[in-house]
Amino acid sequence: MKICIYGAGAIGGYMGVMLKRGGHDVSLVARGAHLEAIKAKGLTLILKNETVTEAMPASRDPRDLGRQDVVIIALKAHQAWEAAEDLKPLFGPETAVVTAQNGVPWWYFHGLDGVYADLRLRSVDPGDRQWRAIGPERIIGCTVYPATEILEPGVVRHVYGDQFGLGEPNRRESQRLTRFAEALTEGGLKPRLFSDIRDDIWLKLWGNLCFNPISALTHATLDVIATEPGTRALARNMMLEAQGIGETLGARFRVDVERRIDGAAGVGAHRTSMLQDLDKGRPLEIDALLTAVQEMGRLVKLQTPYIDAVLGLVQQMGRAKGVYPTFPQDASPEEKDAPPKDTTLEETHPASRPAVDERRLAVS
Repeated sequence: MKICIYGAGAIGGYMGVMLKRGGHDVSLVARGAHLEAIKAKGLTLILKNETVTEAMPASRDPRDLGRQDVVIIALKAHQAWEAAEDLKPLFGPETAVVTAQNGVPWWYFHGLDGVYADLRLRSVDPGDRQWRAIGPERIIGCTVYPATEILEPGVVRHVYGDQFGLGEPNRRESQRLTRFAEALTEGGLKPRLFSDIRDDIWLKLWGNLCFNPISALTHATLDVIATEPGTRALARNMMLEAQGIGETLGARFRVDVERRIDGAAGVGAHRTSMLQDLDKGRPLEIDALLTAVQEMGRLVKLQTPYIDAVLGLVQQMGRAKGVYPTFPQDASPEEKDAPPKDTTLEETHPASRPAVDERRLAVS
């Protein structure tokens, strides 16, 4: 299988090396010193019991890499929005696009029925940029559970985890989904197929939407947030608001709030990705984790006072430190001003969903 990793950073680099080891034709899109190191020496992955270096075609320009069977987007949501048009040279008629990202994906409402069908989320896809440039029909949904980090240009270290959730937005089985899952397995990774990938997206998002901003605001580690009475109560209330939204839209939560928080506490003194980004002065991924949930709450007419309060605080902090907003401010007038799809949500219809497999809870 011909696979391009667009965004060969920590997670993308890990996936690239593992897929290459599995015998697949892998190429990478990267930039800066990381790209130059990969081109000169290959991409090195440090695993628990071994260190692997793989040489792979790498470029900043996708036009150098040609059409692919699968493109894996391993960028943060705002970075993926910026890159949407640049992906086109990688696409053939049957190319699938795997969104290996945290948060609410821009294609969330594609494949749903009734009044929710093909609604667009302005908070994660201003002006429908990704919807138009990529097309939701190409998408395979993906949840990412491994933890990895870039130690230096061209060197990625795997910390823990090897699981990825996968599913078609239309909740159907497909040959391309099966083939991609097999490719991950051949590379030593562990895919889990979900009848509705949104269920797993919510489970991962459930923790990210509260633990990430609370950690950024307080500088506390995950174990403290999940056990200190005040922050635990705040996280719990944010999660309950999100659960109401998800269930109204038909999602199933296969664990309860207390178990989810206890699972986070068990991870230990972990610094969330948002706190790490804040410390390094990098743009904060606020919109995909929080603003989109607020937007969805308004669509289904559910109030979210706890989410609103934390979102307002973390947005203001991000602006004060120059790391938010993360969508480019020079977006075209069409992208800035495009109205959402005209859809009235007067009724909600929680849909029944088949049960899905239990899996280890993880956080970013």
